[in-house]
Amino acid sequence: MNNPSKIGNYRWTICTLLFFATTVNYLDRQVLSLLHPTLEKEFGWSNSDYGAITAAFQFIYAISMLFAGRIIDRLGTKWGYALALILWSLGAILHAAAVPMGGGLVTFLGWLGIGGLSVSVVGFIVARAALGIGESGNFPAAIKAVAEYFPKKERAFATGIFNSGTNVGAILAPLTVPWMEAKWGWESAFIVIGTIGFIWLIFWFVLYDKPEKQRRLSATELAYINSDEVPPEEKNTLNEEVAAEKVSWFKLLGFKQTWAFALGKFMTDGIWWFFLFWLPSYLDAQYGMTGTAIMLPLTVLYSMTMFGSIGGGWFPMYFINKGYKPYEGRMRAMLIIAIFPLVVLAAQPLGGITYWIPVILIGIGASAHQAWSANIFTTVSDMFPKKAVGSVTGIGGMAGGLGGVLVSLLGGSLFDHYKSLGHIQTGYTIMFTICATVYLVAWSLMKLLVPKMKLVEI
Repeated sequence: MNNPSKIGNYRWTICTLLFFATTVNYLDRQVLSLLHPTLEKEFGWSNSDYGAITAAFQFIYAISMLFAGRIIDRLGTKWGYALALILWSLGAILHAAAVPMGGGLVTFLGWLGIGGLSVSVVGFIVARAALGIGESGNFPAAIKAVAEYFPKKERAFATGIFNSGTNVGAILAPLTVPWMEAKWGWESAFIVIGTIGFIWLIFWFVLYDKPEKQRRLSATELAYINSDEVPPEEKNTLNEEVAAEKVSWFKLLGFKQTWAFALGKFMTDGIWWFFLFWLPSYLDAQYGMTGTAIMLPLTVLYSMTMFGSIGGGWFPMYFINKGYKPYEGRMRAMLIIAIFPLVVLAAQPLGGITYWIPVILIGIGASAHQAWSANIFTTVSDMFPKKAVGSVTGIGGMAGGLGGVLVSLLGGSLFDHYKSLGHIQTGYTIMFTICATVYLVAWSLMKLLVPKMKLVEI
């Protein structure tokens, strides 16, 4: 067995970079949800308006994910990730100018005979679309970097660590955004947080390179990274890593493994985004909590999700160390993880006692999602050669984004409907039921498509 102290640890430096990039990604993404109650009152938004704004982000994000994976496969991890971060940081800052920008766009649409659109809604839709284009590159690039720098047995753990940046971003946002809004106005939150990514970019260019070109990486650690045992049936596939052949999307869509990943993402990604985009509004609608009042419950809730992300990345190693192959161990872990969100079913029935009960129960469900996410991402590098990882991740990300669009539109419609009836709580009960049960359904369909792991030969 390898001694970690003799192998070297530079791969974990790369994992740290991915963690901070993902933290910035989710900081930028969550600012709007925390400002939603303020913007709703200032601009007179309905829940459907806000749902349309978040759905625009998710739709553009979804479509862009397909191309992001392809672009990153072609540009390489270093330049692909850098381009993505620059674009999403500029998109985040653009939110501060959403209203004047929306005014110009509404005037232009009026000339085209398209009227009736709110200036603020149009402006924020455009800003969210710009953010979505850039942010779509984060996960394809990060998953590709993990596939380059980690052997298969460590990939879920490394993915869990960098994916915990989503939780840290979600924690830092409620601790900083309400304060900046109160001190400098809501526009300042978009500008300040949007500029943070450019600081990360400096460290990325200094510290990242391909493993075979990385001077800070020892020969022993490079050998360890490439130490996966290669069965005879995989050799031809691995040899293709150096080939110039391009893998088409249509070819990738011909594999059940692609559909299993995409279906799992389609059914579950929107749940995390629902928790991310709607929980501040839930606390406002049901408990009258806004501004700095939501800082503590949201911080507690998102702090819980860190345990799911890191623990979920470690969990399949328990089964792998018992002799299971990586994919089988991962799927066994994911089945157990899929049971935990069922506790969210009790959030509304018990929510009348104290708001802390739904906060804790939703925190468990969100934590389970992060554990699920760390593992479903890693199934791609389990089943596909490295040159296709970015593209397959992009396909799955597109599917997840489209699922998120449906969740956002459904949520906005349900909340407006039941709000008009004077009982918005029913809308949240329906949404929480979906959030609780969808993981077991998704796992069953994934297992049906890929009962046993088989490496894709391209």
